[in-house]
Amino acid sequence: MAILSFIVILAYLLSSSLAIELDYIHVSKSLSDGMTLVSQGGTFELGFFSPGKSQNRYLGIWYKKIPVQTVVWVANRANPINGSSGILTLNSTGNLVLKENETIIWNTASQKQAKNPVLELLDGGNLVLRNDGDSNPKAYLWQSFDYPCDTQLPGMKTGRDLQNDFDWRVTSWKSPDDPSPGDLSYGLVLSDYAEFSIMNGTKKFCRIGPWNGLYFGGVPNMKYEYIYELSYVTNKDEIFYSFSTKIDSLITRVVINQTSEHVLTQYVWDDKVQHWKLFGSLPADVCDYYGCCGAFGYCSAADTHVCQCLKGFSPKSPKAWNLSIWTQGCIRNEPLSCNVTSSDGFLKYTGFKEPDTQHTRLFENITLEDCEVLCLKNCSCMAYANSDIREGGRGCVMWFGDLIDLKLLQGGKQSLYIRMPASELEISRSHKKKVIISATIAATCGMLLLCYVIYKVRRNIAGNYCLFSHIISKSQHFLYMYSIAELKFCLNIASSQKTILV
Repeated sequence: MAILSFIVILAYLLSSSLAIELDYIHVSKSLSDGMTLVSQGGTFELGFFSPGKSQNRYLGIWYKKIPVQTVVWVANRANPINGSSGILTLNSTGNLVLKENETIIWNTASQKQAKNPVLELLDGGNLVLRNDGDSNPKAYLWQSFDYPCDTQLPGMKTGRDLQNDFDWRVTSWKSPDDPSPGDLSYGLVLSDYAEFSIMNGTKKFCRIGPWNGLYFGGVPNMKYEYIYELSYVTNKDEIFYSFSTKIDSLITRVVINQTSEHVLTQYVWDDKVQHWKLFGSLPADVCDYYGCCGAFGYCSAADTHVCQCLKGFSPKSPKAWNLSIWTQGCIRNEPLSCNVTSSDGFLKYTGFKEPDTQHTRLFENITLEDCEVLCLKNCSCMAYANSDIREGGRGCVMWFGDLIDLKLLQGGKQSLYIRMPASELEISRSHKKKVIISATIAATCGMLLLCYVIYKVRRNIAGNYCLFSHIISKSQHFLYMYSIAELKFCLNIASSQKTILV
């Protein structure tokens, strides 16, 4: 009985310790295992946790009001604590120090001047160190949003801080039991025409594409426009995108996960059924896997043959291509002239995901016509396009070398101009003429056949048909020329057959 009483009292003491919540942490305070720091509105909570089946302890942030613990940030993700002896302190220099006994597990390294620093967890999920009384985000001593883990929250930047030379990059957990950095990451790949990509280590796994003023090149059907608002910023100090919600009550997050078929996923919390709903993910289909059709090949998930060569190109290895091994790509049927600029031209493609932008040049203040002239002057220039497609298009981007990772998109609005030799352009023009001539002949034959049918029918049906035929001739533009003659014909038939026309 005494033992039972002791267990009950111990359980009560433990539950009481777990209920200790702090609003702020000052230099004089600390956060130990069993205590939490809660955002002012009670949306997020900072504390110690053990992920999945692991017994290791980590300092992290999760949603406080969601029953399924969903961690969005981890401080010591690569250096776990073995027991419950972890403690977080704030020193006078304005830096956080996480210790296990006397061993430093993790710490911040802010160089900004601290005056009475304070640690606060904001309702957006951002853990910030600031000087007491100064809530200006630009004056933060340190913030967790600068060091993402596997989750991007509304208001969090993904891209690159050019001024301080570091990336805002989202990196997967190794497994549900291990939050240490995994192989997959999501962020900005720098070039003249920078773009966002999912990386597997140092290799490209899936390109989201560059920002073209309306959407990211590889994601034209952004079905979330009615609830999300995207912000893309590029200047001398930073290049990034962030998103916000148009519905205040909406709880949402973007997660990168290397142990799921949905690698980059947008989730929305459904309060009615109490679970996370999948709102969108990448890769969406086989065509999203980087370079699946090789150089000068394009991918179309809706077609039986997923990979196809651009016009004027053929498979580099026909045998491999027929076996659905497409990564060797396509080669030109005819070489470019290059020496005589007037001998080369461009074919226009609309609705394609732009090629890999690693080898590009960007000119933001020239016209598309000037872009074409510049491209023709350089034998290595293979394609050009508007860098911004808003309001009819502006700016110029040129591609050099092989065109990699082209995809035919549903709803794509971007136009891409691909360099071709004159001989291939003539073939293309000849094909278009044949199509136009064939269509004209077909339309003419159809018209003649229609006229013949009308003639035969009105002869057979005679008087009662005449009124109907006359009405049709008046209402159909292409028959209007026959209406007067047909009316006379009908009147004659009606008179001979004593038919009354109303």
